Amino acid sequence: MKADVISTEHIVMIAVAITTGTLARILTVKEDFRQYPSYPNGYMTNLVTGFIASALGAVAIPALMTKNFIAVTFLTLAIQQFRDVRKAERESLKDLENTEYTSRGDAYIDGIAKTFEARNYFALIVSFCTALAIQAVNSQSIPIRIAAGVISGVIVLFILKRFSKGKTIGDIASVEQGSISIKETDLYVDDIFVTNFLGSENASSLFESEGIAAVLTPNEDRFRITLDHRGQQQAALFEATRTLGLKRYHFTRKDFDNGKVIITFVPILKDSDRLLEAIKKTPLLESTKKNKDVLRTNFVGRN
Repeated sequence: MKADVISTEHIVMIAVAITTGTLARILTVKEDFRQYPSYPNGYMTNLVTGFIASALGAVAIPALMTKNFIAVTFLTLAIQQFRDVRKAERESLKDLENTEYTSRGDAYIDGIAKTFEARNYFALIVSFCTALAIQAVNSQSIPIRIAAGVISGVIVLFILKRFSKGKTIGDIASVEQGSISIKETDLYVDDIFVTNFLGSENASSLFESEGIAAVLTPNEDRFRITLDHRGQQQAALFEATRTLGLKRYHFTRKDFDNGKVIITFVPILKDSDRLLEAIKKTPLLESTKKNKDVLRTNFVGRN
């Protein structure tokens, strides 16, 4: 009995689809450097899982064309595997909480783990669409079919990135440097009371000479809901201390009158520009997002 041999056409399709899907993962992995703890090990993990996801997406079309429906069921196993990767990433980040300058918080860790999983789906979908386009183009010219597949993959990647792109604190609030002042043992930032826990004169002197502060002002009143979220404040503090290091003390405080949020600490590197940039680029957590149109509809429906 003659063994089934994969055709040259399918080999080209699979190779191009895997390459396109893997490149899509490479183009998105740079967005994860701030979030993932290990580099270059984390970088390698992203690339390997992206390659596997691309391979699964690439073989789906040839499997369907050869009526090998059993092979397609491996996609369901891949989805479960990616969920396990998300679970492992979440557990890994939680294990590292006690080793960081400040904790990320459960809300931030959950968002990072979901991002880790979603990037693998990017690679799978781009690879699948690339293979589908190569198969769908009615041309005898292999270069033309390859070009059509690559272009389709690039378009799909662009759509996916636009669809999944989240907002950052800089999109909903202005972030400015705050002025630190000490009154007796009380710490103030822009004349907003922060804490009276400094205690000794040495602590007060250290904070006054080396402390750094940022003031977050919501662009609209509805954004106060997001900035007041404890998980969001913790994420911003984490990114700030991870960028500049933490020598001693860290505080967050919100002003109940105007919705301003204060983030202040004594850094290892005192660099106001880097502080403001780190906070502005902190992603908004999924648990804090509210759609004002949906909220308005719900309130109208109750009247």
